[in-house]
Amino acid sequence: MSCDFRELAVPGIQGLHPYLPGKPVEELERELGISNIVKLASNENPRGPGASVTRAVSASVAGLSRYPDSNGFELKQALETELGVESSRITLGNGSNDVLDLLGRTFIQPGDEVIYSEYSFVVYALVTQALAAKAVVTPAKNWGHDLDAMADAITDRTRMIFIANPNNPTGTWLTDSELQTFLAKVPAHVVVVLDEAYTEYVALDDFPNGLLLQAQYPNLVVTRTFSKAYGLAALRVGFAVANEAITDLLNRIRQPFNVNSIALSAAVAALSDQEYLKRSVQLNTAGMAQLECGLAALELEWIPSAGNFLTVDMKQDAAEYYQALLHQGVIVRPVANYGMPNHLRISIGLPEENQRCLDALAKVLSA
Repeated sequence: MSCDFRELAVPGIQGLHPYLPGKPVEELERELGISNIVKLASNENPRGPGASVTRAVSASVAGLSRYPDSNGFELKQALETELGVESSRITLGNGSNDVLDLLGRTFIQPGDEVIYSEYSFVVYALVTQALAAKAVVTPAKNWGHDLDAMADAITDRTRMIFIANPNNPTGTWLTDSELQTFLAKVPAHVVVVLDEAYTEYVALDDFPNGLLLQAQYPNLVVTRTFSKAYGLAALRVGFAVANEAITDLLNRIRQPFNVNSIALSAAVAALSDQEYLKRSVQLNTAGMAQLECGLAALELEWIPSAGNFLTVDMKQDAAEYYQALLHQGVIVRPVANYGMPNHLRISIGLPEENQRCLDALAKVLSA
C-alpha cells in the first residue's frame, strides 16, 4: 500500500520550494577537491567572533546539560540597555527568520493578502505561501521598494507588509522621510514588518531607525539579527521589537527554548563589545570601496548598496560566471531565484578575500 504524502500536506506547503542558502565551503571542497576557498556568498562578518564572544561561549559549555532561559532575560536586559526599548516589547528568535515566521503565523490566515516588493528577501515569499496567503508583489523601483506602489496595493484583505531596509539582495535603502510618508498611509490594522538585518552597517543621512518610529506607528514591527555585523551567524540569534500586545501574541506561539544557551551568552557579549562592531563597520566601508574600485576597473556595474554586499550586473546569464568562480575557489551568490539571472551578489570580505574575488573575476571575464 502506498500513499502520496504530498497530497496530504497543507496547500501552502505543497508547491513550496525550500530556501537556498549560499554554498558551504565544505561542499565545494567535496565537489571540486580544492582548498583555500573564499566564501563571499552569505553576507557574513568576515572577521570571525570577537574575543568577548569566544570567552562567553567557552564559559557556557559547562551548562550544556541544562535547558536555556526560555525568556532570555539577560539578553533582553542587554538589548533594553543598548537600544532603549523595554524588554517587554522584545521577542527573541532562532535568527530573525524565526521571528518573521512567528509574525506570519500570528497574523496571516489563508486568503489574506501580504505585500512585499519584487527583488526582496525570499523568506517573505516563503512565509506567505506556506500560510496559503495571497502574495501581492509590487514592481521594484531602481531595484528597491516602490513605496507608492506598495501603498496603492493595500486593500481590506491586506494583513501584513514586509519591508527590508537596507534590502537584500539588492542593497537599496529607504530614507526616513520616505518611510514615514508611507507608514502614515497604512491602516492601523495592517502589520508592517521592517526588516533591519543590515542596519548596523548604514551611515547615511536621513536613514530611519525603525525603533524610533514605533511610538507613532504601533502597527510597526522591527526585526534585527546578530548574524551580520555582530558576527554570530552560526549561533542564530534574532529578535523583534513591537508593541506589548503584538509581543504577547508572538510569545504565545514561540517555541520554548528557541534560542540556545550558548547563543544567548554570545549575544550578550557581542552587545557589550561596541569596539568590535565599530571595527566591523569600518572594515565593511573600506571593503566596499575596494570592491567598487575593482569592479569599475573591470568595467562591471553594480547596484549601490547600504549593506555589506554588492550585487553586480554581469550583463548576461550569470550562472556561467558563478560556476567559473567556484573553480577559482571563490563562492559568491547567484540571485536568479530572486528574478535577477544576470546578477551575482558578492559579500564584503577581508581585504585579501576581496582582492582574491576581483582577481578571479578578471580571470573568468577574460577567458
